[in-house]
Amino acid sequence: MSSTSTSSDASRSSESSAEPSAGPRGRVAGAWCAAVVLAGVSAVVGCRIADTDAVTPVPQLLAFLPWLLVPATAAALLALLVRWWPGLLWSAAVLGSLAWFLQPHGDAREPGGSVAARLTVLTSNVEFGWATGALLEAVRREKPDLVFVQECEYGCQATLRRELAAPYPYRQSVEGGTSVGSVILSRHPLTPAATIPAEMGMPGAVADVAGVPVHLQLAHPMPPLPDQVGLWKKELARIRAWAAGRTGPVVLAGDFNASQDHAAFRRILDTGLRDAARLAGDGREPSWPSRTTPAFGTQIDHVLLSADFSVSGSRFLDLPGTDHRALLVDIALHRRN
Repeated sequence: MSSTSTSSDASRSSESSAEPSAGPRGRVAGAWCAAVVLAGVSAVVGCRIADTDAVTPVPQLLAFLPWLLVPATAAALLALLVRWWPGLLWSAAVLGSLAWFLQPHGDAREPGGSVAARLTVLTSNVEFGWATGALLEAVRREKPDLVFVQECEYGCQATLRRELAAPYPYRQSVEGGTSVGSVILSRHPLTPAATIPAEMGMPGAVADVAGVPVHLQLAHPMPPLPDQVGLWKKELARIRAWAAGRTGPVVLAGDFNASQDHAAFRRILDTGLRDAARLAGDGREPSWPSRTTPAFGTQIDHVLLSADFSVSGSRFLDLPGTDHRALLVDIALHRRN
């Protein structure tokens, strides 16, 4: 009886001595895991606060900034679970910063003056021309006044020229294969304008809309691939310089390969241009990659407008064959007082 009791007491003593040591070890491990996650998210948020796109992998992660709420929330829950109070405060600061940056960037004031014309603008990246057929169907159905098409290679351009010559007699293009080709189609007369120098075609034109000259520019800078971040920044800077040098009505549309969480894109908006989707209430609607939108993605396809335009609506269209959703916006051109 005594031996059994002694053995039982020893076993309980061993278990009770193990329990306190296991708890602290688990809390330390949990705190370390939360700290690693928070450090990574904080680095990206810090670049957002500092208004810089920095270097890889920051530009790539900034594109999906709202989704960093997921790991930050997980880190906060883990910090709470292991009772790591400094980590919980850290998490709260990170989550608060992310929530603040979810607010749209740029001016949202309505223009004054009478309406000179109402227009519908469509922009679509057809991914090496693979979605040309789907684009044709969308154009025939929606009947936009201006169409901006990126990655419209030789076959795509030939098809659009053949099938849409009657409704869109005016065009300005950069010929090229794979992702280089781009074209602007218009129901309104166009005067050619200089292209923005870039690896992929970015044609420009001036449209005569109800007697008002409107500067049109297609945007398609290089994406921020790990070895091309410098080129991506340079081409977005050229787009910004173009926007800053324009007076009068401007429509700048295309695949910017950048979201409002990228400093290089915000600098374009700081010239006075406004994001049409944002004005229509769709500033966070994802446009890429189309295979996971709208559940997951980022908005890198934009229609930017000068303060001469108001926006009455926007829609993102799913086109089979491309990894981008097309963007359709309804706008009105106002005469300046």
